[in-house]
Amino acid sequence: NRQTLQQDTVNLSQLASVSRQQLEEADPARTIRWHIEDNLTSHGDPGLLQIVLDNLLGNASKYTSKTTDAHIEFTAQTKDGETIYCVRDNGTGFDMSRASKLFIPFQRLHKETEFPGSGIGLATVHRIINRHGGRIWAEAEIGKGASFYFTLPVPKNG
Repeated sequence: NRQTLQQDTVNLSQLASVSRQQLEEADPARTIRWHIEDNLTSHGDPGLLQIVLDNLLGNASKYTSKTTDAHIEFTAQTKDGETIYCVRDNGTGFDMSRASKLFIPFQRLHKETEFPGSGIGLATVHRIINRHGGRIWAEAEIGKGASFYFTLPVPKNG
């Protein structure tokens, strides 16, 4: 949390592919349809952004574990001059009325017995995105999956 951010051009697609490979190696019998958009780049700390994608894609994998034909994607779109990255899945989703708890440490939207975890992953992601000067938010529907969106600002030259 206290170390200086290492600012560099980062290929987020490559980081997402590393996360995907680790998830596939951890559960080789599981089939997930993946779509990772090519050449999504930004500026930031490569190590911290790897943690962001590990957590978001790991959660997508976890919350699609009871879904037949699981699908996870990492894409981006430009809106009003800003790049918005998105990790989307077709898993269990959540009730949007409880979304305010998502990024608070140890606040869980699902029972530990249903989906194990520490309740710290999304709080960590939130902190990293904030340190980069970006924003993060989510949209979901119970039984229809979740989408986590984040931005990373373009550095100002000069």
